[in-house]
Amino acid sequence: MAPAVLNESSVLSSVLYRSLGQKPPVIVKAAGHFLYTDEGQAIIDASSGAAVACIGHGNTQVKDAMSKQLDNISYIYSQFFTTPSTEKLTQMLTESTDNQMSRVFVVSSGTEAVEAALKMARQYFMELPEPQPERVRFIARKQSYHGNTLGALSAGSHVARKALYTSMLSTNISHVSPCYPYRDMQESETEEAYVARLADELDQEFQRVGPNIVCAFLAETVSGGTLGCVPAVPGYFPAMKAVCEKYGALLIMDEVMSGIGRTGTLHAWEQEGVVPDIQTIAKGLGGGYAPIGALLLNQRVVDILESGSQVFAHSQTYQGHPLACAAALAVQTVIQEQNLIANVQELEPYLGTLLRKELGDHPNVGDVRGRGFFWGVEFVQDKNTKTPFPASKQLAWRLHATGVLPEYSICLLPGNGTSDGKDGDHIIISPPYNVTKEDIEMIVERTKRVVFDVLAQLAD
Repeated sequence: MAPAVLNESSVLSSVLYRSLGQKPPVIVKAAGHFLYTDEGQAIIDASSGAAVACIGHGNTQVKDAMSKQLDNISYIYSQFFTTPSTEKLTQMLTESTDNQMSRVFVVSSGTEAVEAALKMARQYFMELPEPQPERVRFIARKQSYHGNTLGALSAGSHVARKALYTSMLSTNISHVSPCYPYRDMQESETEEAYVARLADELDQEFQRVGPNIVCAFLAETVSGGTLGCVPAVPGYFPAMKAVCEKYGALLIMDEVMSGIGRTGTLHAWEQEGVVPDIQTIAKGLGGGYAPIGALLLNQRVVDILESGSQVFAHSQTYQGHPLACAAALAVQTVIQEQNLIANVQELEPYLGTLLRKELGDHPNVGDVRGRGFFWGVEFVQDKNTKTPFPASKQLAWRLHATGVLPEYSICLLPGNGTSDGKDGDHIIISPPYNVTKEDIEMIVERTKRVVFDVLAQLAD
């Protein structure tokens, strides 16, 4: 049989799309903050893909660095060798934490970083001078997302994404309430009292599962795809870390989405008054120029490994890939040289204020929240009751699909399961770090038109 020939305008394809019956727009070029389709449409990438393209598309400095890397080394097996690009990138990362996080394990994605984090947490307790093999459990949070491989999916709590695979998932991970003041903080409750309640819930969960069998508490520093850009209230993470320390467990902070400048500091935990034991990063690390993620280890974790086996019992074929490391190093250099995190800090109030001004009064907009260039808009059927839209309405996906139509030409990141892991919708606005005030105004104006038009259609 002759091989099928793919016509770009045809719905036939060999690609396993998100929906087999619908071919997405074909992007033939990307430059700056815009994606260009095969039909000539220019779509502003208001979400940086999935909060990935942090310096925009087509950066010549990054392309040159990648080309130079390919001229020198395209691949080595990191179990046997290392490369200058890997060494320089990891040194940049450890130095950015004042060497509090002193070793880096480079992988190819966020979910791989989370898998590695879970394994490292377990190994830590097996490497102690007096090993604790009974520590096999983890505690994570409801309405969290940590990736789609089986271990990471088990750690997350997106009900719909887990449903098909529930019987295959790990049973040694339990979940406590997230820090979600819009829905969970009582009207008469202070932030201090709310934090105390959440800390008590975590403490009780340690007691319930067995106080000495938990390896770690895992949480997104700023909640991402499932909850929609919810920063913790002041004091939350110090309180959670105190509970972990009480029971000798580690604190793993997932910054795959919220880290590497997205929320206004290179590491989101810098704003929380804690330093994690283990940290995961990914999306903004390579900025979309190459698939890359990483695991960062606190010196105290490294100390135990160094005094023990000195070997991480985990490896991957493409870990420390030289091209990915060269791309990430160039992306981080651009961020530093162009002071892009300072730009995020400077324009954060403008983006947040404009989103709240233009969207906040709509009767179906329940909450606008975020930090840095990481903002979520949550939708409700009724502002007073905060009743979410049912999953069957697919509101978030409608907003995304409408946004990429020619009359709107904006890419918004949809999220569902916001309220309880199943029902509820939000969109994420996470522009590149080098946008201007004028770019922000365009993004908010187009977002407003999408939101108002789709919600009007839904009401008819």
